[in-house]
Amino acid sequence: MFKKPRLLFILILLSLIVSACGATATPKPAELTQIRLPMGFIPNIQYAPYYVAVDKGYFAEAGLEIEFDYSFETDGVALVGAGQLPFSVVSGEQVPMARAQGLPVVYVAAWYRDYPVSVVSKVEQGIITPADLAGKKIGLPGLFGANYVGFIALLHANGLSESDLTLDAIGFNQVEALATDQEEAIVGYTANEPIQLAAQGYEVNEIRVADHVKLASNGLLTNEKTIAEDPELIRKMIAAFLRGLEYAADHPDEAYQISKKYVENLGEADEATQKQVLATSIEFWQIEQPGYSDPQAWENMNNVLFEMGFIPELIDIDAAYTNEFLP
Repeated sequence: MFKKPRLLFILILLSLIVSACGATATPKPAELTQIRLPMGFIPNIQYAPYYVAVDKGYFAEAGLEIEFDYSFETDGVALVGAGQLPFSVVSGEQVPMARAQGLPVVYVAAWYRDYPVSVVSKVEQGIITPADLAGKKIGLPGLFGANYVGFIALLHANGLSESDLTLDAIGFNQVEALATDQEEAIVGYTANEPIQLAAQGYEVNEIRVADHVKLASNGLLTNEKTIAEDPELIRKMIAAFLRGLEYAADHPDEAYQISKKYVENLGEADEATQKQVLATSIEFWQIEQPGYSDPQAWENMNNVLFEMGFIPELIDIDAAYTNEFLP
């Protein structure tokens, strides 16, 4: 007469054991590696590949969780050089300058194929070739950074020097300065100032630095410590980023919509203008082997920085970049 309760007890016990085994067998999701990534500029549609890589889960699939840090570019270089962060987004000229100061940084993946700097002028100025810049007053943010480096490289590639013209440091007010005829030409980013001016109805001529000299441009920076201690982290980071880059280039409209989640007020900006900024940026992302660094571009950058006095001597440029971590 006690068999049924005993049988019921055994069945309950078995079910609890099975449930416990089942719970134990369920794998826990792998913990993501937190990566704080200095971007070097304010949130912008041009960062679409990074936003896409986060939004599509490419970084997460690689075991990474990205925190975008929009501090100044040199801060990112210094933090990576000091081993406090594993990665930063940088412009190419920052790498030889950092290594010349003893920072053990290494550029590991190219984002831009060419240097995205242009000289822009109103058509009535008649500035069509670099030779036409002689005797002109040229506005640029200052005697620093990518705009200045790109402009001097353009001059040197065409047998000109600063003494052949007047350089005017105007801060980041190039569009207004040209629109109001304070300057005869301005130096700016190819995917920014020329597009902004055209959107305001100005007819402009543009001289692209990329059409005259090849320079190492924007890409991903790491340090020798990370290369030695965690090369797999670098491979994962690059692979996820390049997936985002490819997807953004192939699906620009979707990339634009995704970027609205990460760029405040992008939804209120002029859509046609911002989509043109993205389209022009995509032109510069087209590399036959995604992420590949061109050795000649680095040689040219080394030389122009030395000629400008930005580095005291030519550095060992082969140690400044590598293609070994590309997928």
